[in-house]
Amino acid sequence: MARTGLAGAVRVARWADAVLGPGSAGATADGKATLSDPTAERAAADLGLSAAQVRADWDTARLAGLVEVHGDSARPGWRLRAWDRDDSAVLRGWVALFDAWSLASPEPAEHEPAAVAEVVSAMPQVLSFLQLSAGPVPVEQLLDLLQQRVTELRTERCEIPYGPQPEPVSPPQLTDTPLEPLLDWALRALAAVGALTYDDAQATLTPLGSWAVWVKLEQICVAAQSPAGNIEQSAEDMLRGCAQLRPNAARAEYRAWLAARPVGSAVTQLIDAARGEDALLRGLAFEALRVVGAPAEPDVRSVVTESALRPYALLWLAEHDGVDPEDAHEVLTREEATWLWVDTAAAVADHGEAPMLVRHLESAVQPTVPQLLDEVRAVGHPRTVQVLVALAAAHPDPALAKAVRRAAFQVHTGG
Repeated sequence: MARTGLAGAVRVARWADAVLGPGSAGATADGKATLSDPTAERAAADLGLSAAQVRADWDTARLAGLVEVHGDSARPGWRLRAWDRDDSAVLRGWVALFDAWSLASPEPAEHEPAAVAEVVSAMPQVLSFLQLSAGPVPVEQLLDLLQQRVTELRTERCEIPYGPQPEPVSPPQLTDTPLEPLLDWALRALAAVGALTYDDAQATLTPLGSWAVWVKLEQICVAAQSPAGNIEQSAEDMLRGCAQLRPNAARAEYRAWLAARPVGSAVTQLIDAARGEDALLRGLAFEALRVVGAPAEPDVRSVVTESALRPYALLWLAEHDGVDPEDAHEVLTREEATWLWVDTAAAVADHGEAPMLVRHLESAVQPTVPQLLDEVRAVGHPRTVQVLVALAAAHPDPALAKAVRRAAFQVHTGG
């Protein structure tokens, strides 16, 4: 179902990869990696689609991580590269789109952004109810639940001033907020990404939507392949096999893999794996290079000029020169540390659990979340939108989640 739902996005992404080439600036014109008019028309003619459908599929490809934005251009994402051979990449791409459902469909222009944000914050509970119901649910029942949840969100946000008050503060009322059209928008948007069906005044989760909600409720991750036989694998497959191992066990696997091949070719393979689209493999590759030690220094030093590898290489070199690993981060500039934070968050979003992503906030060098969001937006990491959407979906604080979603929307639209 995920492959079918994203087939159009994959088709347009592959067309762009084949015709325009990775990172081609000719694909865009507005600094937001939105397809230019000539490019959209050309794709429509080649694929037998309308230009509007091409643009819609392109936007879906961006939200699903099939293409990654770099400034005013885009390049294929690792999920597109792994599409035919890795079912987990397909499912994670769909989950990324599912998390970004509120970006996939334009929000109602006639409603206050605050009301829209409240509905977005309340929808996980609505989806959970749909999942537990395991069947069609009347929209009237969902509307009652939405109203209850929005009331709870407003009550939780209500602050009582310090000191004596003449009258108790009453919970905010919903009379000024028409939730029916916003629920209709949310259900239609979720239907558009394939999470549910919505007709005859009732909604039903699709099997794919039910699976995704269940996974999120239970915080279940796709388990890594067994590490058995890693010694015979390529660097990328070996690193994937070690992803879920404890550090000591992973280092033992790295040593066995390194012992089976010349150190020069092993280092080259590890650095090539680090250059890939999967941020988790980037971090693991440099962990393996730490096991290599001094023989890897020339190759590591040679990639310091590559922006995606620079923070990892600088940390590796600092530790190699004897700096305490806990102090090695001081060699990074603020911008490099922010890039590394986003890259690590991308790895957690792709391969970890929601609580891990929430805890990752504490590792940021910025003292406040607003400052972090400003600097994350400025650093221009290609996975910024997906990371922020995933963080907003995972964070239990509605106000913080709202701010993170706003930042994701601003990055997505180039604002």
